[in-house]
Amino acid sequence: MSRISNLIGVRLRRGVSARGGAPRLPARTICCTARKHAEEGDASSALGRRWKDTADTVIIGGGCVGASLAYHLAKGGVKDVVLLEKSELTAGSTWHAAGLTTYYHPGINLKKVHFDSIKLYETLEAETGQAVGFHQPGSVRIASTAARVDEMKYQMTRTHWHVTPQYLIGPEKVQELFPLLNIDKVLAGLYTPGDGHIDPYSLTMALAAGARMHGAQIYNPAPVTGLSPMEDGKWDVQTPHGTIRANRIVNTAGFWARELGQMIGFQHPTIPVHHQYVVTATVPEVKALEKELAVIRDLEGSYYLRQERDGLLFGPYEKMEKMVLQDSWVRDGVPPGFGKELFESDLDRIMEHIEMAMEMVPVLKKADIINVVSGPITYTPDLLPMVGPHHGVRNYWTAIGFGYGVIHAGGIGKFLSDWIRNGEPPYDLIECDPNRYGKWTDVPFMCAKARESYGFNNVVGYPKEERFAGRPTSRTSGVYELLKDKCSMGFHAGWEQPHWFYKPGDDTGYKPSFRRTNWFGPVGRECRLVMEKVGVIDLTPFGKFVVKGKDSLRLLDRLFANTMPKVGQTNISHMLTPDGRVFAEVTITQLTPGEFLLVTGSGSELHDLRWIEAEAAEGGYDVDVRNVTDDVGVLGIAGPNSRKVLQKLTDEDMSDAGFKFLHCKSIQLAGVPVRAIRISYTGELGWELYMDQKNLAVYQAMMAAGKDEGIDNFGTYAMASLRLEKGFRGWGAEMNCDTNPLEAGLDYFIKLNKPADFIGKAALQEIKAKGLKRKLSYLSVRTDDVDPEGNETIWLNGKVVGNTTSGAYSYSSQQSLAFGYLPLELCSVGQQVEVELLGKKFPATVIQEPLVLTEPTRTRLAKKAKAKA
Repeated sequence: MSRISNLIGVRLRRGVSARGGAPRLPARTICCTARKHAEEGDASSALGRRWKDTADTVIIGGGCVGASLAYHLAKGGVKDVVLLEKSELTAGSTWHAAGLTTYYHPGINLKKVHFDSIKLYETLEAETGQAVGFHQPGSVRIASTAARVDEMKYQMTRTHWHVTPQYLIGPEKVQELFPLLNIDKVLAGLYTPGDGHIDPYSLTMALAAGARMHGAQIYNPAPVTGLSPMEDGKWDVQTPHGTIRANRIVNTAGFWARELGQMIGFQHPTIPVHHQYVVTATVPEVKALEKELAVIRDLEGSYYLRQERDGLLFGPYEKMEKMVLQDSWVRDGVPPGFGKELFESDLDRIMEHIEMAMEMVPVLKKADIINVVSGPITYTPDLLPMVGPHHGVRNYWTAIGFGYGVIHAGGIGKFLSDWIRNGEPPYDLIECDPNRYGKWTDVPFMCAKARESYGFNNVVGYPKEERFAGRPTSRTSGVYELLKDKCSMGFHAGWEQPHWFYKPGDDTGYKPSFRRTNWFGPVGRECRLVMEKVGVIDLTPFGKFVVKGKDSLRLLDRLFANTMPKVGQTNISHMLTPDGRVFAEVTITQLTPGEFLLVTGSGSELHDLRWIEAEAAEGGYDVDVRNVTDDVGVLGIAGPNSRKVLQKLTDEDMSDAGFKFLHCKSIQLAGVPVRAIRISYTGELGWELYMDQKNLAVYQAMMAAGKDEGIDNFGTYAMASLRLEKGFRGWGAEMNCDTNPLEAGLDYFIKLNKPADFIGKAALQEIKAKGLKRKLSYLSVRTDDVDPEGNETIWLNGKVVGNTTSGAYSYSSQQSLAFGYLPLELCSVGQQVEVELLGKKFPATVIQEPLVLTEPTRTRLAKKAKAKA
C-alpha cells in the first residue's frame, strides 16, 4: 500500500513517476467473484439447450446497457429476446466502473433517463432477489467560483419543471452532508437527494436475472462472427454456435461496438479512453461517521469522490493534453481476449487532481491506496451515447458510446424498449440520435473531440457553448474561407456556420457568459440590417433531400400532415409519430411533377432521412430518395432591399406579382443556375437560393450588386431573434417528440381533412376530440442583463406551471421574448406569470403573437388598405 501524501512527496522531490502494475480489483468487485462463477455456469447451461434459430430482437453485448434492454423488452412482453455476449457478462467497461448514479444531467430529457434508471435500481433487488449494492446518500456538486454559482442557478431553472428534486445549498449544508470537507473555498453546492452509487457487476446480474425471469435468453460465450441483412429487413446473426434470424439487432457492444459496426460497413465514432480511479484503505475518520457521506463532485478539481466501505474512492478527469486515448484499438481492433483486463495505472498523470482532492478533503493526505483502477470507457465525440435506429440499413439499432453507462443503463433500456415495442420514441432524445454523425466524422475528428470532451468534463457549461477541437471538418460551404475571419462561427452537424459578424471596434471572439455578452450589440446591428436594408446568410447546413418516382406523392402524403404543394410551390409540412407528436418539420417544394425537394434543419438531416427511408421501404413505395446535403449550397437573402439586389442580377421578374411568396423558380443569377424559393425564416422579404455547393459567384455578385442598398452579412443569432419576433416556431424547441402540433399552434399546417391517411392522423383526431390541456404561449419577459433561451421554469404564485421552449431579445421592441407551454387556463393574453433566470423570477406577460408582422402579412394588409382607400 502507498500513502497518497507519500506519492506526492516522491513526485515533488525526485520527479519519479508514481506508477504501479495492474492493480487488484476493488474490494467490492472481488466479493462478487462467487456470483460471477455461478452466472458462468448458468450461461454454459443456456448454450447446452436448443439453440434458437429465430428471434424478435438480438442484443449484442452483455454489459449493463445490453442486460437492461433485454430486461425491459422481455418484461414489456416481447417474445424471443436473445442477448449474445462474446465472453462474460459485464466484460468490457461495466465490471470495473465506479458505479456512480445521479439524477443530475445538464441536458433536458437525459434527466428522464437518469430518473428512470434510479427508480428501477431502487426496486430491482426486490423484484429479482439479486442484491445490487445500491447506496443513496445523495450527491453535491461543489461551486468554488462565481461562474460555478451562476451555472448552478442556470441548472436549477432547467430542473424545477422536472420531477427530480434538486437544491442549491450553502456551505454549511454542504459540510453537513460531507463533514470531512474543507469548506474554505466552497461558495455553494448543488444537492441532489437520492444520488449515490451501485455495484455495476451486481446490477448487471440482477438485470440479467430479471430478463431471464421474463423469458429472454442469454447466451455466452457467444461472439458474433458475422451479420447479414436480408431483403425483408431481417438479419442473420452468425456465431460459432449457429445462426439466428432476427427481426432486428441492437448493438450494445461497448468498446467492441465499432468493430461490430464495421461488419456492415459503418465506422461508428466511438473510442476507448483511459479512466482511472483510486480506492483507499480504511480511513478512521470515515469509519467513525454515523451515516454515509454524500458523493461530491469538485468541479474545479475535476474529480468525483465517494465513500467506499470505510475508505474513499475518487476519480479524476485529466486535462485534454494529459488524458490517454486507446486509439490503437480504433486502428487495429480490440486485442483478442481482452475483456476483464485493465491498463497499467499512472498516478503521475492525475497528480494535480490528487493534490486538489487532498486540499478539499484533508483526510486523504493520510489515506493508504489499496487499488488504482485504470480501465477503458467508451467516448463519442460529444460524450453523449448513440441511441436508436441507425440510418443506412433497416432494423439495426445502437446503444453505444456510453461514458456513463451505469447511470444510463436502466433509463436507456426502458427508452429503447418503449421505442421498439411502440414504433416511436417515448420522448425526444435527439441529442443521442446515432444519426447526428455522418461521413464527415472521421478518425482525426473523433480523436480530437473525444480528447476535448474528456478534458472538458467539468468545465462550466455555458449557454450557446462552442468547442473548437477537430474543426473545421470536411463540411465547409463555398463561402466559408471568405467569411471565417469575419465572424464567430458555430458548429452544426459538422458544418461551420456564422453566428454573428465582426465590425471595427467590436469585442470579437467566443466569450461565453450566462448574461448578455460580446455578441449582444452586433446581433442587434444585424437585425436592423435585415429589417431596414438587406442581409445575406449562409444556410448551407440545411439537410436537403430529393424524393422522386412513381409513388413519391403517395409516400409524402403518407408521411406529412399537410397537403403537398403544387409544382413550383413550397409549403411547411410536419412528419408526425403514430401517437401524433411532431417528429420533424420540413420545407417541401415540388420542383417538377413527382419530384420534390425536402429541406430540414442541419441537426435533423439523417434523423429525418432515416424516418423517410424506413417508411418508403416498409410500405413498398416505388421512389428514389437522395441526400443532396453535401452537394447543394444555400444562401439566404432577406430585407426590404433584397428584391432590388436580385433584380440587378437576373432577367426573371422578381416583383411580388412575378415571384409570389412560397413559390419556386429556376433562374440564372449572375449567370449561375440557381433554384430560388421565396421564403425567409427572418419573416422579412427574402429568398433562399440553392446552387452548386462550392459556387462563390452568387455570393460575390450579390455583395457587389447590393452596395448601394446597404447589403451586409448576418448570422444565425440574428435570425433566431427575428424569427421569434414573428412568432415562428422552431423544431426541437416549440415542437418535437414531446409535443403534438395542436398544442404547438401548428393547426394551419395540419390538414386533418385531407384524404390521405397520414401517420398520426387518427391520434390527432382523438387528441382534438378530447381537448388540449396546455398550449404554447408567447411571453414578454421583463429582465435585466439576462435573456431567456428555453427550458426555463415558469412560475405562478410560488408554483411551477410550465416551461419556456426558446427565447431571445427583440431588438425591434427592446424587450425579451419567449415561447412557453402553459396550462390552457393560463394562456389568455394579459396573463401574468414569472420566468426564472439565474435564480431570480422575472415578471412575464402572455402577449398577442406575433410581435412583428411578417413581410407577406404587411404587404397583404397594405394592399387591402389601398383597395379600400
